[in-house]
Amino acid sequence: MTDFLPLPPPGPKTTTQAHDSTAMAAARKLEASFLAEMLKSTGLGEQKNSFSGNAGEDQFASFHRQAIADRMVESGGIGLAEMFCKSMMEKSDD
Repeated sequence: MTDFLPLPPPGPKTTTQAHDSTAMAAARKLEASFLAEMLKSTGLGEQKNSFSGNAGEDQFASFHRQAIADRMVESGGIGLAEMFCKSMMEKSDD
């Protein structure tokens, strides 16, 4: 027979849980912004050929880089979000 672990009753998140999830969401956004800037420095989205567009192309390339960075973070990122979150939680514990 399978033993089941008791589940806590459903209800609103505790203040600590809500604070932790908010901090992690902020840390993930920060990691995505960092990755988007790193992708920009690599030249992702820049086209210098006969099919290149005008100034509008650069603006849309930034959306593309941000979308790629967001997906990278959703897939696990490079570990910065966890470090950022730990750092934020240490500051909030003081």
